[in-house]
Amino acid sequence: MTISTTTHLNFRGNAREALGFYQSVFGGELTAFSYEQANAVQRPEEADQVIWGQVTSEAGFRVMAYDVPASLVWDAGVIPVFVSVRGDDEGEIRGYWEKLIEGGTVVQDLGPAGWSSLYGMVRDRFGVTWVLDVLGQ
Repeated sequence: MTISTTTHLNFRGNAREALGFYQSVFGGELTAFSYEQANAVQRPEEADQVIWGQVTSEAGFRVMAYDVPASLVWDAGVIPVFVSVRGDDEGEIRGYWEKLIEGGTVVQDLGPAGWSSLYGMVRDRFGVTWVLDVLGQ
């Protein structure tokens, strides 16, 4: 048996926009189903929101997201989760970094760290904190 893990992000009304942004950063295919498509509309104003969405790339990047309906409690919290992106190509990691920081806030500048030749942390414009680093030293 083989398993994999995928980060699943929760939003309130902007999951489709966030998934589109992540696709622009990492490439790949975006798939999104609305509450209307799933016959699960509880409130008409939420019909076009995402009940299930994901971005997957050939490089192995995968993230899922959905819009928490108004009928459920949702709180983005303060850094409740980090999404870690690791690779062995500094150029590729720098490319992701440059796109993620657009409209975001740099928490830790991209640079050398004790465990990695390149490490950085950014909170993107959707409030998601990303940790990017290069494997090994």
